[in-house]
Parts: sequence; structure tokens; C-alpha cells
Amino acid sequence: MSQHLLLSLVILAISPIPGALQDTAVSPTQEEPEDLDCGRPEPSARIMGGSDAQPGTWPWQVSLHRGGGHICGGSLIAPSWVLSAAHCFVTNGTLEPAAEWSALLGAHSQDGTPDGAHVRAVAAILVPDNYSRVERGADLALLRLAAPAKLGPAVRPVCLPRASHRFAHGTACWATGWGDIQEADPLPLPWVLQEVELILLGEAACQCLYSRPGPFNLTFQLLPGMLCAGYPEGRRDTCQGDSGGPLVCEEAGRWFQAGITSFGFGCGRRNRPGVFTAVAPYEAWIREHVKGPEPGPAFPSQPQESHSGLQELRENCTIALPECGKALQPGTWPWEARVMVPGSRPCHGALVSESWVLAPASCFLDPISSDRPPRDLDAWRVLLPSRPRAERVARLVPHENASWEDASDLALLQLRAPVNLSAAPRPVCLPHPEHYFLPGSRCRLARWGRGEPAPGLSPLLEAELLGGWWCHCLYGRQGVPVPLPGDPPHALCPVYLEEEEAGRCWNDSRWSLLCQEEGTWFLAGVRGFSTGCLRPRAFSPLQTHGPWISHVTRGAYLEDQLAWDWGPEGEETETQTCPPHTEHGACGLRPEAAQMGVQWPWLAEVHVAGGRVCTGILVAPGWVLAATHCVLRLGSTTVPYIEVYLGRAGTSPLPQGHQLSRLVISIRLPRHLGLSPPLALLELSSQVEPSPSALPICLHPGGVTLGASCWVLGWKNPQDRVPVAAAVTILTPRLCHCLYQGILPPGTLCVLYAEGQEDRCEVTSAPPLLCQTEGGSWVLTGMAVRGSRELFAAIGPEEVWISQTVGEAHFLSPGGSPYWPPEGSNLCHPDIAGASGSPRPALFLLLLTPLIQG
Repeated sequence: MSQHLLLSLVILAISPIPGALQDTAVSPTQEEPEDLDCGRPEPSARIMGGSDAQPGTWPWQVSLHRGGGHICGGSLIAPSWVLSAAHCFVTNGTLEPAAEWSALLGAHSQDGTPDGAHVRAVAAILVPDNYSRVERGADLALLRLAAPAKLGPAVRPVCLPRASHRFAHGTACWATGWGDIQEADPLPLPWVLQEVELILLGEAACQCLYSRPGPFNLTFQLLPGMLCAGYPEGRRDTCQGDSGGPLVCEEAGRWFQAGITSFGFGCGRRNRPGVFTAVAPYEAWIREHVKGPEPGPAFPSQPQESHSGLQELRENCTIALPECGKALQPGTWPWEARVMVPGSRPCHGALVSESWVLAPASCFLDPISSDRPPRDLDAWRVLLPSRPRAERVARLVPHENASWEDASDLALLQLRAPVNLSAAPRPVCLPHPEHYFLPGSRCRLARWGRGEPAPGLSPLLEAELLGGWWCHCLYGRQGVPVPLPGDPPHALCPVYLEEEEAGRCWNDSRWSLLCQEEGTWFLAGVRGFSTGCLRPRAFSPLQTHGPWISHVTRGAYLEDQLAWDWGPEGEETETQTCPPHTEHGACGLRPEAAQMGVQWPWLAEVHVAGGRVCTGILVAPGWVLAATHCVLRLGSTTVPYIEVYLGRAGTSPLPQGHQLSRLVISIRLPRHLGLSPPLALLELSSQVEPSPSALPICLHPGGVTLGASCWVLGWKNPQDRVPVAAAVTILTPRLCHCLYQGILPPGTLCVLYAEGQEDRCEVTSAPPLLCQTEGGSWVLTGMAVRGSRELFAAIGPEEVWISQTVGEAHFLSPGGSPYWPPEGSNLCHPDIAGASGSPRPALFLLLLTPLIQG
């Protein structure tokens, strides 16, 4: 078994239970009748982590049915009364009708009704008045049966503890039920009752475990009337469907019900023991409601030898660390497995438990008859680190979608004999579905499947994870919302710490992505053959496959997230979609939450020999666009020594990225514009990989569309070069012509700065003019002309020259309304002409233009 009501994702800090619980002993009005013995099963030989119970071992176990199937557990406490959990019967604050429930008593298996088992209708359901939600406590319920149970060897009541009863911390007790054997893994046929031994944990030890951040950095406050049972290392627990069932402890030959299975944070997770409703504090409530002529529940006095042996000891808070994912040094992976199949190259996989190896299914399936796995497993061998002999293979289990979905290209191989994990081979940790690998997590590439050895030195295999927004918008499908933290991601994207050498090719290689948290390595993603010669840019996440791996292996090391430092601002929590891609991929991406002047991934520093620094804009992986007058001396015919830096905000690398540099090997000019063209394309010595540090901006063949917001992007100080953006309005061509009569070359744009924005950018570096479309893409609209803040050489008219020169420029699809409304008269009002030297009056005249034209 493994755990009750699952609260693996929604965990709240809890306020005190309304009302006080009775914790003093309550004397019965009369002794229990002698014929109502309790807590004594028939003599018998002796659940996540459990085993089949023997028939008759737990005769008080009840299965509560609704709609024809098992929903919750319960315990028989008197011939007409069953004790269970309130949350089984309360939905949205409303108690469900008793007539919809029935109780199966004396059953060992849910498959058929054996001798001694029988069904009783439920006549009434009672819950405490102060019950509201399971995590707020008081999670118990009394069910009155329509007719008394037939007592016998298979049906007997359990003993209940008095309010003064104390169960010693460290006591080994037993939980029983027909719930899931793992998270989302139902008990298989024939649905035999499961039992699991659990250790009672003291309040201090339990609270200490639950005070550590768990899924989603949330903690839990243990309340009076709750108790914990389990193990810090997890792996044995109750689970979904066990709710309401008993936790019983043996004292002097009698079994007392110490707790009611209530809820938990997943099933069998490390440092997350099960939470139970303590029965003893509710003695008075139970006695008050169980009344009638028939025998009631038995509350025997606690055996003296048990009570006298109790000692309240200070409990140490022992945090269990994962047993998986430990490597002495990165790159030497103790879980690396090589599967040797006769006639084939070795296939690299990973050891995920004592008996199972995970590897690509494509290594083993015949592509022509992929639905028929090979049968010659006797000849297969698995080589593990520091194992003197090869392991034999007992079974191959391909993923059901392995043959037609790349993301499911997975198979599990069972070893004939489990390996001893106390020695060298160690399993890798696997993530749960809600695992959120934090942006910036340190990761490594590791061999996966068949393919060539890693090219070059290990630094080329080091990487950091991109945030979910960046990953999805760079490589995800268009129109699909960006997954929120905790939702299974569509992809995991690394940004590599070491720049790739030109000419190095990673083709014919497969890789897995290992990411580290608190010194523990998780197998985060896998990747098929790379496309092109670049390192893998996106990996298929393993989170979605955790339940399948867990179901097949029944022992793989799925571990909770260990790192929770989301930083001061955390991650976006509102659903977002991404700007559209062009035929060459993503361009012009910048998160809305990015601070102005911090993250402009297309902004380049162009360092020209002699100490001059110009702004440049990355328009393709190997090309930067800049103002000609800034990078070339007037009248010079030689290409100066130029170095381009990307991924910088002043002297600091960008967040979630790193700075990189390239030499300029050629400068291309648009010859059709004469001897002094305003724009120049700089060819880089090698391409850059898309990342938040270096991403091309979008271009628009028609300039910019209506509704766009525009900025001039540059530096306030050319020494520190921290990017700043000044908001501007692009003037209509007619008004621009009127303001600058006779001095404008063709294709020049005029801008009007917002109030107080004029002096934000210096002009010697020739800053660019950028606009953001309504779809979210950032578009390069112009580059500043020499010595001016208001005049820019337009990019749109140079579409043909840029496309022919670059080949991979990111032009958005034509469409959208024009930025300017249709022009009327071409005549200039005499008060507007020549007003360029005074921006504020020009704006005033611009606003009056419709009146003047009328």
C-alpha cells in the first residue's frame, strides 16, 4: 500500500481546529458486555511497500462501497457501528446520503464474496461538527449499519483506546486496506487486502519532517488530534483508497486502533509520513453518538505493562537523504548501463532500481515489426560499473507509445537478479510528474542509446536549464500555453556553459540530461538523434513517464524535488502564450516580466579597433546589423578589426545566460543605396546558439504595424553600457517630411520621444529603433542616422538585400494594418514646417493636424 487522501500538490498551512478536543479519560457508564470481545483475531500466520494479508488476520477491516465499488476503508467497532474518515463522505461541505453507501464485512479479497463475508446497508453517517477539510483535523466518521454484522472468525470488532491511552513513539503498528499500491497505481486483481507495518512517529519528529519544504515549497502544520506513522525514508505507506481504514497497535495480545487513515503528501515519499486521525482524543465523541440497546464499542483499559513502559523521550529530527543519484564526480555515473545485444552496438541506459534499467526502446524494437519485442533475451547482457560480471536480462517492457512517439522512446529491462546497491552501481533518481526543475539548475549530458562517444572535453557537456517560458517559446509548438511550474513541461532546454568549437559535429549521438539538486542527480530528460551539428537544444522531459516507470518496476527511485530557491521573484504563475515563429524559428522573444534594460538578447556590443563601441542587433545566428557610419571610417575601404559581444548588460552577463564573443569576418553594404549606405551587415566568425543571451530579433517586410509600441534602445553611458530604453512615437511620413523639409534621405523614419525620455540614450553608438507587435514579437524598425536622436534609417525597405545576404533573417509574415492611416494632402502647414528643433511644439501641432486639415 502507500496513502489515503492524496494531497501531493495542494498543501496548506493550517489554523487550529475549531473547538477543543477531549483529552481526559471518560469512564464508561457500564462495563462492556462480556460477549463483546475486541481486538483478538483468530490465530494466523502473519501494503506502497506492503504485502497480502492472511485471511482472518484483520477481522475488523471493512470495505465501504458506493456506486458498486470500493471507495474507502473502515473498522468495525461494534456490531452496528463502523469507524471511518469524514472526508470519504463530505463533498464541498455537504454530507453524502447514507443510502448511497454499503459496508462489506469479513472480506479478504474484493474479487468475489468468500465465506463469512457479508454486506450491510448504511443507515446513518455522523461526522464531528467542527470538521471542514481533511487538513484541518477532526477527520473521522461513524457509520450506523442498517442491521448488525454477523460476528464470527472473519468479523470481529477492534478495541478502541481511551482518551488517556498513550501509544509509545517508535511502536510498530499496522495499517490495512485495498487502496493503491503506489501513486496512481491501483491494487491489481484479485484485490487482496494489503497490510503494511508502520512506525509511530512523535509529534516533534513528524512536525520537523513536515517543516521542510516539500512539493511547491509548501509546509504543513500538524494539529492536535493527528498522529504520524511511517518512515523518514518512505517507500512504505498507505495510499489513495485506504482512507478511513484502521492503524492498529498490539498491546498485551489485544489490538487497539490508534489511528484512522486520513491523508498524505503523495504515497511513500521521503520525509513525508502518513497523517492519521488519532482515535484516543475522540473517546467522548464516539461514546456520545454510539448509543442504543445493542453492545457498543469496547474501550479496554490500557494494559499496565504497556503504560508503565512509556517514556517521553526527546526525538531527533532525522531527515532521510535520497539513496539514489549520488556520483563521486560529474561525468562518472554509477548508474550508467550498457546493454549488449548480439549483432548490435551497445545501447546506453540508466539503472533506475535494484532490478531495472531504463533505455531507448528503439535500441531493441524492430522498426518493421515494432509491436513484437525480441525473444532472444538469453543472449542479452547488461554491463554496470564496478560489476565483475555482466547481468542477464529477464524481461523487456517497451513503453506502449514507443513505436510512434519520440518522447515515449523508452523501454525497461528487468535484470534476472537484483544488484546490491550498497556496492558500486547506484540508481539515478527520477522525477515525479509535478517536479519543477528550477531555471539555472546545473545539468550535464550523458550517453543515451546508441551513438558516437562525446565529442571533445567534458566542459562541452555542462549546461544550465532555461526557464519554462524561454524553453517553450524557443522550441515549443505555437499556440499552446506555456506550462506553469508543476505542470508537466513539453520540453527541457539547456544553455551550454562552454562555447562550441566551429566545425564540431554532434550528429549520430543521443543524450540524456542529468540535473543536480542539493548534490543529487535526477534523470530529467532524454533526446533522440540531434538535428544539424549543434548540441541538443530541447529534451523530452521524463516527468510524464514517472508513473509508468513506477508501475512497471515497483521500486524505481522517484524522489521529491530537493531545490526550492525560486529567487526573489519566483516564476511566472499566469498562463502565457508565445509570439509566433518564423520559418527560421523563434525571434524577438523577451519575457513581459523582464526589467527594462536588463534582458535584450539581440542587443550586441560592436567593438571597433581604436576604442569605438557601437550598438548592433543580431538578425540571424551569424549576422549583426549596425549603422555603417559607426563601424566604418568615412572613406575607408578596409575592414577594421571588429569584435562583437552578446549576452551582456554592461559588464555583467545576462541572467539565465552567459556572454559570448565573435569576430567579424566581413562587412556587407547595400550597394544600391550609393556610396554612403546607412546600414551594414556584419558576418560573424561562427553562428551563435539561440538562448536568452543571443537570440535574433524579428524583421517585418512592411516596417511596423498599427498598434505597435516602440522604443529607442541604447546606452545612457557609453562607459558602463547598461541598456536603457526610451519610449517614442513614430511620426507619419507626411509629418516627418514637413518637419525635416529637404534634408531627409528616402526611407528615413522620424520619432517623437515621450516626455522626459529624450536624453536617456546617447547617440554616438547609433542606437536601434525597436517596436513590439500586438502578438508580442519584437521587431527591428530602424537604426539611428549619424548624430541624430530623432532620425532612423528604416529596415523594412531593405528586406530583399537582407534576405539575399543573410538567408536566415527572421522576417515575420506580411499582414496586419499599416502603422499609419492613409495620408490626405501632401501639403505642409506653414506652422509645422521646420519645427523639428522643438519636439514639444511639434507634438502639439501633430495633435492639431486633423483640425488644420479640416
